[in-house]
Amino acid sequence: MKRNIVKIDKEKCNGCGLCVSACAEGAIKLINGKAELITDSYCDGLGACLGECPQGAITIEERDAAVFDEAAVKRHLVEQQTTPKQQHHGCPGMAAFSVNEKAAGSSAKSSGHCSPSPSLLRQWPVQLHLVPVQAPYWNGADLLLAADCVSVAYADFQEKLLKGRKIIIACPKLDDTGNYLEKLTAILRENDIRSLTVARMEVPCCGGLVRLAELALEASGKDIEFKEIVIGVDGSEK
Repeated sequence: MKRNIVKIDKEKCNGCGLCVSACAEGAIKLINGKAELITDSYCDGLGACLGECPQGAITIEERDAAVFDEAAVKRHLVEQQTTPKQQHHGCPGMAAFSVNEKAAGSSAKSSGHCSPSPSLLRQWPVQLHLVPVQAPYWNGADLLLAADCVSVAYADFQEKLLKGRKIIIACPKLDDTGNYLEKLTAILRENDIRSLTVARMEVPCCGGLVRLAELALEASGKDIEFKEIVIGVDGSEK
């Protein structure tokens, strides 16, 4: 049947992988350094990935294609969640998965002589450009939106801010934030986020992160508990 479906221009694609995380159906993967539609039946043709491509390599075309198979997509996403490293054919840093607490503890014990404390990070990836819009670990999550510098400045970052939360990091000054509002809005709207905490530095430019969160909350139409935490350049909590 003829229908709308994604078309990827491999000549324009630079392999950044942003479309991979933008595709909620997992229909796009990086293969040999280029984005590729792995099967027509996974693509709904709505084009959520279009705005994520900085090279303009993705368009929508009408052609003969297999019908969109929602049941197959659900099975595919479950397989990706359970075996992320085996399912991801591109950069491992783009694979979205939960970090098991027991596994994190075992890794910490085996990596040093003094048994360092295990990381409290419970999902990957963490950068706003890279996180998926939909993922099982978002549902029921207390979400922390943190400025990049907070984890460096605040000594108790993991124990007092990261513990028990899922995290997204971003820099409102240095990042290309063109699609940040749209993406954060989609994450809040399409998942059962319980609360949103913004951790920012005291410098004025970092206030853009709070504004981003406020606009995303408003656009999502959700009534989500919101909190702002300000960290000083000396590492103190204001």
